Amino acid sequence: MSLNEEVEALRSVPLFAKIEPSKLKLLAFTSDRLTFAAGSELFQEGDPGDAAYIILDGKAEVLINTPNGELAVAKVGKNDFVGEIAILIDVPRTATIRAETELTTLVLSKDLFFRMVAEFPEMAVEIMRELAHRLESTTGQLREANNG
Repeated sequence: MSLNEEVEALRSVPLFAKIEPSKLKLLAFTSDRLTFAAGSELFQEGDPGDAAYIILDGKAEVLINTPNGELAVAKVGKNDFVGEIAILIDVPRTATIRAETELTTLVLSKDLFFRMVAEFPEMAVEIMRELAHRLESTTGQLREANNG
């Protein structure tokens, strides 16, 4: 994937939609590109959070550990952003992300992530929206499980 294709991919991520293309080019240039084979893990629940990942292509499962083994709680794919919780609040990873298909990602280090949030407050607003959406979804799932 070329740098220009990565910039276009970043523009498709709601978190970065309002950031000017020159800044996205810098973000793409300074990010690491990693490809994961199907079945491999980006990170495991409990690992330290040192980076967040933007999925450029492919699909993955979000898994949590339970007393009965792993439980898939969500699926993520192209234009999704994962791993931000652990770097936002300095806690261990809250879930495992496992590639279902070959997965192409851009990796944002913790330092780069915070520089971007500081420079682009609208990015912080989009992060809050995404986290609120996830919380609402999880609350709904818990309500269904409790009633079922």
